[in-house]
Amino acid sequence: MLAGSNSPSRLRGLTGAEAAARLAAEGYNELPQADRRTPFRIILEVLREPMLSLLIAAGLIYLALGDVKEALVLLAFACLSVAITVFQEARTERVLEALRDLTSPRALVIRDGERRRIAGREVVCGDLIVFAEGDRVPADARLIEAHDLQADESLLTGEAAPVRKTADVGGPQALLRPGGDDLPIAFSGTLIVRGAGVGEVVATGAASEIGKIGKSLSELETAAPHLQRQTRKLVGIFALFGGAVSLLVVGLYATLRGDWLDALLAGIAVGMSMLPQEFPVVLAVFMAMGAWRISQVRVLTRRASAIEALGSATVLCTDKTGTLTENRMTITELRLPTGARRRIGGAADASSSGFDDVVAFGVLASAAEPFDPMEKAFHALARENGRAPAQHGPLAKLFPLRADLLAVTHVWRASGAEEAYVVAAKGAPEAIAELCRLGPKERAALATAVDEMAEAGLRVLGVARASAAGPGLPDSPRDYMFEFIGLAGLSDPLRKSVPAAVALCRTAGVRVVMITGDYPATARAIAQQAGIDSDEATTGAELEKLDDAALAVRMRTCSVFARVMPDQKLRIVKALKANGEVVAMTGDGVNDAPSLKAADIGVAMGGRGTDVAREASSIVLLDDDFGSIVTTIRLGRRIYDNLRKAMSFIFAVHVPIAGLALLPLALGMPIVLGPMHIAFLEMIIDPVCSLVFEAEVEEDDLMRRRPRDPGEPLFSSAMILWAVLQGAFAFGLVAMIYVVALGRGMPEDEVRALTFFSLVISIVALIFVNRSTSPSLAKALLRSNQALAVALPAVAAMLAITLLWPMASDLFRFGPLHADDILFTLGVGFAVLVVLELLKYLGARRGRIQEARQ
Repeated sequence: MLAGSNSPSRLRGLTGAEAAARLAAEGYNELPQADRRTPFRIILEVLREPMLSLLIAAGLIYLALGDVKEALVLLAFACLSVAITVFQEARTERVLEALRDLTSPRALVIRDGERRRIAGREVVCGDLIVFAEGDRVPADARLIEAHDLQADESLLTGEAAPVRKTADVGGPQALLRPGGDDLPIAFSGTLIVRGAGVGEVVATGAASEIGKIGKSLSELETAAPHLQRQTRKLVGIFALFGGAVSLLVVGLYATLRGDWLDALLAGIAVGMSMLPQEFPVVLAVFMAMGAWRISQVRVLTRRASAIEALGSATVLCTDKTGTLTENRMTITELRLPTGARRRIGGAADASSSGFDDVVAFGVLASAAEPFDPMEKAFHALARENGRAPAQHGPLAKLFPLRADLLAVTHVWRASGAEEAYVVAAKGAPEAIAELCRLGPKERAALATAVDEMAEAGLRVLGVARASAAGPGLPDSPRDYMFEFIGLAGLSDPLRKSVPAAVALCRTAGVRVVMITGDYPATARAIAQQAGIDSDEATTGAELEKLDDAALAVRMRTCSVFARVMPDQKLRIVKALKANGEVVAMTGDGVNDAPSLKAADIGVAMGGRGTDVAREASSIVLLDDDFGSIVTTIRLGRRIYDNLRKAMSFIFAVHVPIAGLALLPLALGMPIVLGPMHIAFLEMIIDPVCSLVFEAEVEEDDLMRRRPRDPGEPLFSSAMILWAVLQGAFAFGLVAMIYVVALGRGMPEDEVRALTFFSLVISIVALIFVNRSTSPSLAKALLRSNQALAVALPAVAAMLAITLLWPMASDLFRFGPLHADDILFTLGVGFAVLVVLELLKYLGARRGRIQEARQ
C-alpha cells in the first residue's frame, strides 16, 4: 500500500461502462502506424513483381497477334495471381496486426474498485493506473500517489539519468513537458525504474507527449533479415541468368524461325519458367504464420528471426520461481531463534505465540494488497490463523529490496501514538542477520537452520522487528535496532510438465541451466526434481570471484546457479556464448533486459514480467510456463524444417518447367509450354509451397536431432543438389514422353496435353517426395495434411476443366486424352515418387553406414 489517504484500495476508478464509452469516443490508445500495409498498398507492391510483368507482356503480345482469347485468359491469370498474392499478404498482415496488439504494453488499472490487467491500447482518459518498478507507462498520467517513484524519460528527453516523480496534491493542472525532477506527471512510453505509484490518465494515443513528437515504442519485424538477404540474392541470380537465357532464346528463335512475336512469347515463357518468384512470398508467409502458430500455444514471437534461432538453441537458461514451479507459494514451516519449529498443518513443538509473531511481522513487511506470491502466502496464513496484524497507522516509510541488501523494510506509524513507529523487515536470512547484527554463534545457528530447510526444497525468508520514535526517521534500514524473530519456509511446487520437458530438451541436445536468486540448497532440490544436473551449484558470490575465462570453464559443467542477481545473468550469457553455445535466456525484471538482449533468444515472462523485459526479448511466454519454451523450440524446428522443404520443392519444380520450355527450342520441335501453361503452373506452385508445406506436421525425429548449426545456410549445397536431382529425374521422364509421343506421330495438341498432364502429375509427386525428409512411401502418401487434402482435389478439378471444357482446351491447345493416357500420366507420377523415395532410402542407409564406421 502506498502512503497517504488515497490508497489504491480506496480508489474505485472508472466503471466498466464508462471506460467502454470513452474507448468508443476517443479510440484506442495507440499511435498511428504509418507503415500499416493496406490492401491497396499490397496491390501496388504486387504490380511491381517481375512475374506479373511477364504475364501482362505476354497478354499484350497475344493481342498483337489477334488472339484475344489467350490474351484475356493471360490477363485473367495475372489478376488471379494478384488476388492470390494479396490474399496471402493480407492474411499475413492480419496475423502481424494481431501480434502487434499482443506486444503493446500491459497496464494495471483500477476499474469498479478492482485492479485489472488490460492491454495498454485499451487505456482511456480517466483510468487509474497502478505503477510498479519495471512498468512502461502506457499513457500520460497525473500522479495521485507516488512513493520513491523514479522514471527513465530518455525516450523523450535523451537524458539517461532517471528523474524523481511526486504526487500532485493540488488537483488537476495543465500537462507539463518531460524532463526534470519532481514533476507530477508520468509520460507515455517512459519506464518506471524505482518505486510505485498511482496515476490518472490525462492523455492517450496521439494526444500524449510521445504521440506529439511521433515516436513509436517498438514494432514487430516481419521477416528474418539474413534469410531475406539469402532469398533476394538467389532470386537476383536466377533473374539475371534467366534474363540472359531469355534474350538468347528470343534472338535464336527469331533468327532461325523468323517470327519475332512468337520469339518474344518463347522468351517470356523461358523467363517465367526460370524465375523462382515464390521464394520471398514463401519466406514472408512462413515467418508470419509461424509466429501465429507459436502464439496459439501462449507464446508471443516479437521478432521473427527468433523462429529460426529456436532450432539452433543449445542451452536454455531458466529461472525457477513461476517458470519451473507454479509460482504458488505457501508457508509450510516456521522456525524460531530458539530452534523450535512448526510445520503448518501439524503440531508445534513450542508455544504458538512466537510463530504468530513471525507471521504477523511478515505481513507487516509485505504489501497490503500483495501481488508477490511470497507476500500472498504471509497474508493467507494470517487469515487462516484468524489473526490480524498488530494495529498501526499509515505507512510512513518503505525501504525496497536493493542489490546491496536483499530485504524489504516497512515503517508503520503506531496507532494512538504521535511519534511512535512499528518496523517490520523480511528478506534473505543473511540480510536479516545483518540488520539484526547477529553474532558469529547466532549466525552459525541460523545458517544451520536455513540449510536444513533449504535441503527440503523450501525457500527461506528471515523476519525481524524493530520500533522507532521521534520526529525524524532513519534514512536506511541498517539504522534501526532490529530483533530477529524467526524464519519462514515457503514451498512452490514444481509444474507437472517440467520433468518431461527437461527430458525432451536433453533428447533434443538442449542443455537446461537453472539460474535463481534462491538459496543454493533449495535450488539443487528443485533442480533434482526437474531432472536438471544438480551435482554442483555456483552462487552469485562465487561467480563474482571468477574472471571471464574461469567462468566460461565453469559453465561447461555447472547447470545450477543460486543467489544470482539479475545483472549477473549477463556474465552467464557471455560465458556461454564464449563457449560457442546458442543461448536462450528467460527473465522478467528491469535488470534482466541486458541479458535478454545479449542472449540469442531472449525469453520474457508475460504474466509477471515487466514491460522493459518484454521489449528487450524476442519471445514472450504469456503463461510463464517452462513447458511452453520447449513447445516453442519444437515449433521453431518444425517451421524451419518445413521452410526448407518448401524451398527444396521450388527448386525441384523449376527444373522440369525450365527444361520443357527450352527443350523444344533446342531440338526444333513444337513448343509445349507457353506463357499460358506456365501461368497455370504458377497457380499450383504458389499455394502449394506456401500453404501445404507450412501446414506439414513435424518429423518423428524432430526432437531427437542435435540443434542446427546457426551458420548453416538455408540453401545448402546438399539441399540444392537433391532438389536439382529430383527435378532432373522428373524432367527426364516427361521429356521422354514428349519426344517418344512426337516420334510416334501423335498429333501436336495431344502431345502437348499428354506432356503437360505428365508434368503436373510429376509436380504433385514432388510434393509428396518433399513432405518428409525420411524415406517412407507410406508416410509420404498417408500423413495427414488438411491443406494438401484441399489442394489435390483443386488441382484435379483444374486439370479436368482444361481437358473437358472445349473453350479451356482450345485456349491451352490441348487435344483429347483417353483413359489409358490419363493412367499413363498417373504412372509417371507414381514412378517419380517411388524412384525418389528409393533414392532417399539408399542415401539414408549410406549415411547410417558412415555413422557406424565413425
